[in-house]
Amino acid sequence: MAKALFIAEKPSVAQEFAKALKINTSRRDGYLESDTAVITWCVGHLVTMSYPEVYDEKYKKWSLATLPFLPEKFLYEVIPGVEKQFKIVSGLLNRADVDTIYVCTDSGREGEYIYRLVEQQAGVKKETKKRLRVWIDSQTEEEILRGIKTAKDLSEYDHLADAAYLRAKEDYLMGINFSRLLTLKYGNAISNYQGTRYTVISVGRVMTCVLGMVVRREREIREFVKTPFYRVVSTCVCGGREFEGEFRAVEGSKYFQSPKLYKENGFKEKKDARELIDVLSAAQPLKAVAESIERKKESKNPPLLFNLAELQNECSRLFKISPDETLRTVQELYEKKLVTYPRTDARVLSTAVAKEIYKNIRGLCSCPAVGSFAQEVLEAGTYKGISRSRYVNDKQITDHYAIIPTGQGLGALQRLSAQSAKVYELIARRFLSIFYPAAVYRKINLVTVIGGEKFFSSFKVLEEPGYLKVADTRQNKEEQTDAALLATLNALKKGAVLPVEKLEIREGETSPPKRYNSGSMILAMENAGQLIEDEELREQIKGSGIGTSATRAEILKKLIANKYIALNKKTQILTPTLLGEMIFDVVARSIRSLLNPELTASWEKGLTYVAEGTITPDEYMTKLNNFVRSRTENVLNTNMHLELRSVFDAAAKFYDAKGKREKEKSEGSSHKTGGRKNGESKNQ
Repeated sequence: MAKALFIAEKPSVAQEFAKALKINTSRRDGYLESDTAVITWCVGHLVTMSYPEVYDEKYKKWSLATLPFLPEKFLYEVIPGVEKQFKIVSGLLNRADVDTIYVCTDSGREGEYIYRLVEQQAGVKKETKKRLRVWIDSQTEEEILRGIKTAKDLSEYDHLADAAYLRAKEDYLMGINFSRLLTLKYGNAISNYQGTRYTVISVGRVMTCVLGMVVRREREIREFVKTPFYRVVSTCVCGGREFEGEFRAVEGSKYFQSPKLYKENGFKEKKDARELIDVLSAAQPLKAVAESIERKKESKNPPLLFNLAELQNECSRLFKISPDETLRTVQELYEKKLVTYPRTDARVLSTAVAKEIYKNIRGLCSCPAVGSFAQEVLEAGTYKGISRSRYVNDKQITDHYAIIPTGQGLGALQRLSAQSAKVYELIARRFLSIFYPAAVYRKINLVTVIGGEKFFSSFKVLEEPGYLKVADTRQNKEEQTDAALLATLNALKKGAVLPVEKLEIREGETSPPKRYNSGSMILAMENAGQLIEDEELREQIKGSGIGTSATRAEILKKLIANKYIALNKKTQILTPTLLGEMIFDVVARSIRSLLNPELTASWEKGLTYVAEGTITPDEYMTKLNNFVRSRTENVLNTNMHLELRSVFDAAAKFYDAKGKREKEKSEGSSHKTGGRKNGESKNQ
């Protein structure tokens, strides 16, 4: 009797498929079997790309003479630690009684790659088997059964598989060639400087670009010179309540476009701010005239749903957990059927999901943290029009829709860690927010005139909380005007004369750029190196970023493990190490394009084009080989050891003798050298 074979990515997922299919299976070594089906699993990757020495023994020794290494045909091998499971899966794939294969690995590029490698290495005769791809958005029974029922022929995913193979080849070729090249050429320069035995310069298409972002930001902060400025602020009285106004040198002002100004609201010199106060204070008692009063309502819509990058950013900001921890946590929630597929770039729902969304909401009614809100949404029926909103857009979805709660698996909530429970609640609150109206603020903008100069005040109070009552309150701590003062100002008429209590100088100074934290770095990677804090703008310019939602956390983790960057676990702030800066300087002077976020993002965009079928794998490989060849030849033909010494010295003064970053002194210009004179190594 012919049987169907189901191949999952993990044993736990295989168990969920067995439960959903409701078949009586017996446990075998590495698989489950019934009268009609066999269910087996990978354990992540079972097959990997072979090291260069497998191609030829000469590649075992690192040598400039063997670079660039650009094989015409790539070799693959079974990963040693999982040989047993590979043999089991391989045997099942080739079993004579298996006529249909259901590919149930994770629904994404990497999951596709995991299966294709196994099938390739197992030598499956494709013409004898029907191969179907199960593509699901959650691990609920309903979704698993839907995925099986609607499974498409595996060939429909060939372009995605092409992109997966190319991504691996790209990382492999750049990593092997450029790491060997720069290590052989300049590794000794770093180890001699640091007094270590040897240094391997690890280079990666995405990793090196991210290192560059962290180092450049640190250097911008170091080079930043604070500029003091002086604002003039008035304190007026209205209805017995005080409020402040800020002087601005707008058109009509004596100081309009004056060289004395830093900006229109601040002077470069304190004496000029004092002069303004003295002039305005000449007429006593001090009075201000209300020149214009603008009253308006302002609406703030619920934010879009979470994709992985946005969730990682919020968890870093709110809970101080790393992107890697967030991914592990949300993956756990996914495997417990609590949320939908986490490795997604989309922040909206599909039309099909929107039609059934009441099921997710209904399930949340029994969730203690948000049940009352879910009940409120169901009773109000606000979910019914969601398909016509900005939260549903099929064009913005490639593989998966946004991360939302399934409304199922709530029995697992009590067994979750405190961290997992917090992340789940964050996702659930963001999801329910979209069924609530906008928050409405009452705003008043007031311009008062004192002695011919204009002072500007603005006031804001929340009138209708809308979605804010369900959104996590930690995200919504906005400064608001006292409601009683707002009521007084509401009654204020144009031309009203108000007493001025005082005029004073407020000193400020310009701020340096902020360091990346782990969450903001994930967002910057998603937006091709641009740290865009405005959510709406981020969504407008979104394209292929640096890396993918599935790999960005792992890239940061690798940079930290390599000691190229340091992560403060309490604040999640990222800073370079001395080793990281030295490697940055080597790359900047040898293969500078590796540090270019836009170029790195363009490689990722190219993979997207392959997945869409817009360009062929051969076209992509030609471009890749040419890039590796030309950059390798350029490095082989240049020498910059003398130049490196001075740039290493420039970086070393900001670190102690162990290469750890020193905090800058309050003056901002004097730094410890860690006992090393001009960065001399211990061996010199």
